[in-house]
Amino acid sequence: MKALLLLALVAGAAHAADMVRLDYEDQEPGAAPYPTRILVTRDFLRMDDGDDGGDFVLLDRKRHAVVNVLRSAGVAMVFRRGRVPQPPPRWKAVKAVTPVAGGSRVRVRVGGVECSDVTTARGVFPDAVAALRELKTVLAERQYATWQATPPELQHDCDLANQVWEFAAALRYGLPVSERDFSGRTRHLRAHATLPQATSLFAVPADVVVRDAPPL
Repeated sequence: MKALLLLALVAGAAHAADMVRLDYEDQEPGAAPYPTRILVTRDFLRMDDGDDGGDFVLLDRKRHAVVNVLRSAGVAMVFRRGRVPQPPPRWKAVKAVTPVAGGSRVRVRVGGVECSDVTTARGVFPDAVAALRELKTVLAERQYATWQATPPELQHDCDLANQVWEFAAALRYGLPVSERDFSGRTRHLRAHATLPQATSLFAVPADVVVRDAPPL
């Protein structure tokens, strides 16, 4: 099934359109699966649960900023790209790349722990892949600060790998189709489409107060 999905993606990506829609199914260990929709245009990436009128995360690709829109709270928090420190000398990530039909399987290990296991589709929706990398780049500084503020007994090097220093490891090989991280969280691509751009989905609602995120 996974190989068939990869081949279908390659075939379906041949036609250009204004907006790419990716429908993933996410699941945390011990919890029910839930949908994650990702919409990508030349200027924006939107991530939500599939509800046009719900909360969402918006990447402004031109301004290198991420806006977390919380409609229920009436607030939109803006996160801007910052600088991420270089990993310490002790840092060593081991990456293993295995060819699969239509793509690659990319695994990252740190300190003997497999932090991520991602299957990608090669050459599929490259601008969507670029947008996912841009999103993670903007958030990396904030993710590092969050890790630093975490109690030592709860800190894990795999969080640094997946969110700060090695987040692009799999994206170099294409669009993520199936993912599993060290905690057991999974993500699987269930559907994809190319659609006319829905401009209203990439605008912060007028009744929401926009604020910059607190400084680090």
